[in-house]
Amino acid sequence: MSHPEVRTNWTRAEVAEIYNLPFLDLVFRAAQVHRKFHQSDEVQVCTLLSIKTGGCTEDCKYCSQSAHYKTGLQAHKLVAKEEVVTKAREAKDNGASRFCMGAAWREIRDNKDFDRILEMVREVNGMGLEVCCTLGMLTEEQAHKLKQAGLHAYNHNLDTSESHYANVITTRTYQDRLNTIENVRKAGITVCCGGILGLGESKDDRIDLLKTLSNLSPHPESVPINALVPIEGTPLHGQSTVDNFEFVRSIATARILMPTSMVRLSAGRLEMSKETQALCFLAGANSIFGGEKLLTTPNPASDSDAELFSSLGLRPREAFKSAQSEAANG
Repeated sequence: MSHPEVRTNWTRAEVAEIYNLPFLDLVFRAAQVHRKFHQSDEVQVCTLLSIKTGGCTEDCKYCSQSAHYKTGLQAHKLVAKEEVVTKAREAKDNGASRFCMGAAWREIRDNKDFDRILEMVREVNGMGLEVCCTLGMLTEEQAHKLKQAGLHAYNHNLDTSESHYANVITTRTYQDRLNTIENVRKAGITVCCGGILGLGESKDDRIDLLKTLSNLSPHPESVPINALVPIEGTPLHGQSTVDNFEFVRSIATARILMPTSMVRLSAGRLEMSKETQALCFLAGANSIFGGEKLLTTPNPASDSDAELFSSLGLRPREAFKSAQSEAANG
């Protein structure tokens, strides 16, 4: 991280000043940063598959997979490796360069299920896809095993600010999440870490979340920004959705604070207009989740995304490509 514009010592006042810029000025500044570090016509397409659904002991108030709430979700055990390989092949055929596997666990346990996941990682990595997993908390030793199997990235979101966190989750601490991210780093796996907007947080909470993310050293290589999809049966069902301009504002601020990171427009796209998504791309988002489902919530179909990409002159980014260090257009 030798580039002078890549910093991990942002003050809260600096982050707040950026976040509170006039909207058009903020988006313009973010677009300039984006073009300096990335090719503006490229978007990384990722596919997320639930490989073990429901029955999680965590009490995340937004999640359909928590055993604490009655959401009507049918739980299932770890899926067969063959099914995962088939889905990964389909994802690659649809333009995905990253394949993410999610299991609804509080933490990884050293058992046969973990051994099976290591096999899945080896298989998908062998297909030329970037392999990502989100499996809950993990130890440094488990992270090293995943790295040896070929894992490229590990997702573990902070969700919200540290001060708002206990209003959303009580079964693990903010520090637990930071410890998992540190274990992933120690193993040499890239970090995918972001948050969810619309959890009843304030603007100050969003600023605090972005400050925490941007002061991780190094920055997360991938920063997913999610909009809450309210699930019936969870405590946050009925929660007001985040304002679209506030969402774009968060994307733009993330781009400025973390210039080399992939900023991912994640959950909630189905509820967004194409124009809102276009604003997000203009503001520096350069990654999306493709496919019709994000774990258990609906997502735009592949043909819809292909149409959007065509309208905006965007193309899928190839796998294992590092961030650009200079403007795409010279």
